[in-house]
Formats: sequence, structure tokens, C-alpha cells
Amino acid sequence: MDGTRSYLVGERSLAVIDPGPNVQTHVRALVVAAGEAEEVRILVTHGHPDHAAAARTLADLLGADVYGPDLPGVVDRVLADGDSVPTDHGPLVAVHTPGHTEDHLCFHLPSEGALFAGDLVLGSGDTTWVAEYSGCVADYFDSLARLRGLSLEIIYPGHGPPLEDPAEALDRFERHRRERVAQVVEALAAPSSDDMQHLLDLVYGDTIPSGLHGAAIRSLGALVDYVKGVRRS
Repeated sequence: MDGTRSYLVGERSLAVIDPGPNVQTHVRALVVAAGEAEEVRILVTHGHPDHAAAARTLADLLGADVYGPDLPGVVDRVLADGDSVPTDHGPLVAVHTPGHTEDHLCFHLPSEGALFAGDLVLGSGDTTWVAEYSGCVADYFDSLARLRGLSLEIIYPGHGPPLEDPAEALDRFERHRRERVAQVVEALAAPSSDDMQHLLDLVYGDTIPSGLHGAAIRSLGALVDYVKGVRRS
């Protein structure tokens, strides 16, 4: 299983993106990797523990500040959309990309056409978690559209291998979500569409992995809210 990927950008002026879970061996590996840097900044894309739990531990070990969304007790310097963090490979620009979480950030490295995507898209498959808050599905589509406006040559996701065809990857993740929306539209027209379990069966069938029924219900609920919102507009 591919865990959270941490990325180091720069050498002397170094940014560590998503230090990951607070696992001692992983944190120590990051400390060693950052050993030659003259200045270190730690960046987090969002507050989920598999991305941000090690941030404070690593910051204390390296004498560094943590940058990212407004996460009290974790982030020292809150980044707004368009703020940049220096590295000796050029600035990393914060791009507000809600959907996976409401405060999610990606980091764009224009000098290399690279995007560090957190959990907005993953390195394999065609879906990510979009059910965290009201309005998340609409935000997710907007965020994917925004990334298409960047000049990207590669996407480095928080999980899985790099995406070397950014346009194809963004299209694939949007297409999957649009297909789910279409399934929900169809299911809502069926009898007993007010029964969430019945609706779940219509949309997902027997494809839900063991132990993920609750997550599937939440994801379905986010899709239903999106569809009903579209119908009202």
C-alpha cells in the first residue's frame, strides 16, 4: 500500500511538503534529508493526520515554521490563495483548491510546471474523498477547472506515483465524478429515491469495499446535495 508521499523542494532553501503521519522513522528520514539545508519551511496541504500530523514534530526538530491553511496548533503562518513560499528552485505558490477539504491547498512550482496536489487527485484510480462538508462537490469541480488554467507538466499527488499527463488526469477525475452525478440524477427519478440505502444500491451496487459503507453514504449524500442544488439553480 502506498502511504502519504512527502516532497522536498530545494536544497539550501528547502520546503518540505506534507510531512505525513507522526511516524518516528519517517520523521527521522525527513530530518536526514533536510540536513544540508540552510533554511527549511514545512508546508501542509490540509489538516488530515496522514498529511499533517508530523508537522509540529518535524518543525521542532528542524527549528522551522509550518505554513498552510488555518490549522490552529499546527500552522505558524497561514497561507492565502496566491501566497508564495521561497525555495532555491523558485517560489511555491499556494492555490486554494477546496473539495477534498474546505481549506485544501495545492502548491504550484511554476519554474518546473509542477503541482503538489495533496489529496485533490491521487496517483492511481479516478476518485478521491469528496464528502467532507456542504458544497464540496461543486467546489471540487471548480478546483479541477482552476488547475486546468495552470501551465502544468507534472502533478505530484499525496498518494501514489506522479501524474505525467496532468490534463488527462484532471479529465479522468472529473469524468468519474460527473458520471456519479449522472447516476444520482437517474436514481433520484426512481421510486423510493428518498431511501438512502435504496439510493446507495442504485448508484454503487455491490462495488462498496467492506467497511466503507458509512463513507459511501456520506459520499452519496454530497452528490445528492449537489444534484438538488443544480436543480434549484
